[in-house]
Amino acid sequence: MRNGMRIAAGAALALGLSLGAATAQDYPNKPVRIMIPTAPGGMADIVGRTFGQKLTEKTQQPAVVENRTGAGGILAADFVAKAPPDGYTLYIGFHATNSILPTLDPKLPYDAAKDFAPVIHLVSLPNVLVVNPKVEAKTVRELVALAKAKPGTLSFASQGIGSSGHIAGEQFRLLTQTDLVHVPYRGAAPALQDLIAGHVPLMFDIVPFALQHIREGNARGLAVAAPARLAVLPELPTMAEAGFPEVQGGAWFALFAPAKTPPAIVSWLNATAKEAFNAADVRQRLEPRGVVLELGSPEQLGAHVAQDTERWAKVIKSAGIKLE
Repeated sequence: MRNGMRIAAGAALALGLSLGAATAQDYPNKPVRIMIPTAPGGMADIVGRTFGQKLTEKTQQPAVVENRTGAGGILAADFVAKAPPDGYTLYIGFHATNSILPTLDPKLPYDAAKDFAPVIHLVSLPNVLVVNPKVEAKTVRELVALAKAKPGTLSFASQGIGSSGHIAGEQFRLLTQTDLVHVPYRGAAPALQDLIAGHVPLMFDIVPFALQHIREGNARGLAVAAPARLAVLPELPTMAEAGFPEVQGGAWFALFAPAKTPPAIVSWLNATAKEAFNAADVRQRLEPRGVVLELGSPEQLGAHVAQDTERWAKVIKSAGIKLE
């Protein structure tokens, strides 16, 4: 009886492997939908359309990119979470829907940890701590000293409540034990504009948005929240070099499929995305803007999401951040 069960189990495993291989061999044989959670023109849209174009060129099957906006990305994420796990509906997930909102919004219609199959971490956009040029501080430690000398008088702008810049600012406030006042805006552009105008003294912004302003002297960069210095801003130290190694992060965008998508298809998509984003034309378009290409394994993406979720959950709970 036991031998029979072993034979049956072995046969089932062999059948599953053969079906998976056959599925991957035939994939894709119809259009692939790539769901974008944000409006056209943003980084999620750029990386989604880049992958879609390269996928079409490789397979001759149309990749249909759809901007399903609304509810801070929740609508797109939920749509893909509930799609058939066949590799024909993919999602450009990002820090908000997959790492921040799971803590901020207990009523999410999807489970970020269980409803997606990680495919590949495409790009990271590290945060950079910037100040108005008139701020006296030239280093991070000088900024902390200034904030402690004038408690409650320095404010930091953010792209909105729950944004990566908001949470980074709160993390910085908690770690440095300073009394910084949060000023939320409706997006990165008005926040940075007010910083340049001198209405708010500092903020954490992603490098691609702040880069040109730093180079032109409209904003002063103090440090990047990245593991290593960036080629586009080599003069800026990392937050670790500045004495605050815990301050890490920024925006990131990755490719996900619905949970239970066959591993063979996930592996094929991972390899195809690596090929697409390692192409010279893609690197030349993204890297000069301060975009970091990650391109690791599905397992590395899964670990990154889990780590990011845990880190931001601690900040969100400690700072008492709540969606309004």
